[in-house]
Amino acid sequence: MKIICIGLNYHSHIQELKAQTPDVPVFFMKPETAMIVKNRPFFIPDFSNEIHYEVELLVRINKLGKSIQKKFAHTYYDEVGLGIDFTARDLQKKVRSEGLPWEITKSFDGSAVIGEFLPKNSFLNLKNLNFHLKLNDRIVQQGNSNDMIFDIDEIIAYISQFVTLKIGDIIFTGTPVGVGPVAINDRLQGYIEDQKLFDFRVK
Repeated sequence: MKIICIGLNYHSHIQELKAQTPDVPVFFMKPETAMIVKNRPFFIPDFSNEIHYEVELLVRINKLGKSIQKKFAHTYYDEVGLGIDFTARDLQKKVRSEGLPWEITKSFDGSAVIGEFLPKNSFLNLKNLNFHLKLNDRIVQQGNSNDMIFDIDEIIAYISQFVTLKIGDIIFTGTPVGVGPVAINDRLQGYIEDQKLFDFRVK
C-alpha cells in the first residue's frame, strides 16, 4: 500500500508558500508508517519546532492500473476521503533552499492522518466538493475541489505514467490556503460538506 501526495495544487496555497505554479502535478510519497487512522492522536516529533497541518481530499484506488488514460481514471476509485498531510515546515524551508528532496519534511512517522471514506456516488459533483478543517473548533482551512490546478482524474493519469497504482493506494490531492502550526492539546476536525471524517488530538 502506497500513500502518494500531490504538492502545490491550489493557487492560493502556492501564493502562501511563495512558490512557483507547476506545469504538471508534483508528487511525493509517504511510507505506510506515516499513517494515522481511527482518530488516534498525532504526536509532535522532537526534530521539528514548526509542524503544520494541511487538510486534503483523498481518493483510494480500487483496481490495478498503469499508464491510465484520463478518460478512464474515474473508474479507478469509488471513494473520497479527507486527511492531513503534516509537514515539518522549518525543515522544509531548509531543504527547499538547498534544492534537496522533501521526504524528511513530509514522510516521517505519523505524518499522514487518514479519516473515513465516503462513496463518491454520494456526492452530486466531485468537481465541486467543499471541505474544511477546524482547529480547536475554529475553521482554519476551507477548500473546494473546483479550485484544484489538477483535478483527481488528471492526477491519477499522471501518477500512473511513473508508478503502478494498486488496490488500497491512497492519494492526497493537495491543500488549500490556511496552513498553520499545531501545538500539544490541539483538537483537529475535518469535514467534507457537513460530514465529519476525522476528529483527533495532538499530543
